[in-house]
Amino acid sequence: MVMPFEKAGEGMHTAASATAIFALFMLVGTVDFDTVFAQAPSLTGKTIPFFGWHPDALTLICLLLFMGAMGKSAQFLLHTWLPDAMEGPTPVSALIHAATMVTAGVFMVARLSPLFELAPVAQGVVIFIGATTALFAATIGLVQNDIKRIVAYSTCSQLGYMFVAMGAGAYSVGMFHLFTHAFFKALLFLGSGSVIVAMHHEQDIRNMGGLKDRIPFTYVVMLIGTLALTGFPLTAGYFSKDAIIESALVAHNPMALYERVQKYLLSYEYR
Repeated sequence: MVMPFEKAGEGMHTAASATAIFALFMLVGTVDFDTVFAQAPSLTGKTIPFFGWHPDALTLICLLLFMGAMGKSAQFLLHTWLPDAMEGPTPVSALIHAATMVTAGVFMVARLSPLFELAPVAQGVVIFIGATTALFAATIGLVQNDIKRIVAYSTCSQLGYMFVAMGAGAYSVGMFHLFTHAFFKALLFLGSGSVIVAMHHEQDIRNMGGLKDRIPFTYVVMLIGTLALTGFPLTAGYFSKDAIIESALVAHNPMALYERVQKYLLSYEYR
C-alpha cells in the first residue's frame, strides 16, 4: 500500500515543479535567475489561468515550487520515502539523507527567496507545512524501534524547522540550521552505524543496552550529536534552532502564530 502512494507522491511533486517552471517561462520568457528576479516585482498582482481558475501568478508559482520542495525534503504527507531510504548503508545515510539530498528543497526555497518574498500567502503555507512536519515527524520518531528510523524521523522534523525559517523570511537562519544540522545529524547516523556493527547488525533498540562501556568512543560522539540536536546551550544546534524560533516570534506572517503553538506542544511532548 505504501509503494503506490510513494510513486504517486514522487510524480506529484515533480509535476508541480515542472508546472511552476513552465509558468515562469510563460510570464517572463526565461528561467534565468537574474532575469526572473529582476522582473518578479512586475508580476505582482498578475493572474494566470490554471484549470479554469485565475489565481495570483506569484502565489501559484511559489506554491507549486514549494510542493516540489516538499517531496525532495520529506515534508508532511510526502515524507514516507525518507524512513524507507534508511535501508541503505549508514555512511550513505550520513552523506545523502543528513547533509545533501534531503536539504535540496530547503536550499531551493532560499535560492528563490525574491519570489517568495512577493507571495506572503505562499510563505504562510511554508510555515504551516514546516511546523506541522516538525511536530508530526517528532511524534512518530518517539515510537520507532529501529535506530536508523528514529534518526530519519528526526531529520524530517529538523527539515520542518528549516522551512519555518524560510516561511518567516529568515532565509539565512534556515541555511544556518541546514549547515549545523548536516554535521550533528551525520554524526548521529555514523554513530548509529557503529552501534549496529557492534550489535552484529541488530537495529532494534529493544535489544540494545549497556553499550557505554563496550563502545565508549561511540557513546561520547553520539552524546555530543544528541546534545546538539536537542539545542543544548553552546552547541551548534542551540544557536541555529534558537535563531529559527526567534525569527518565527518576530515574523509578521499570521501563520507564525501556528508555529509558536507547535513549538510549545513539541516542548511539552518531549518533557
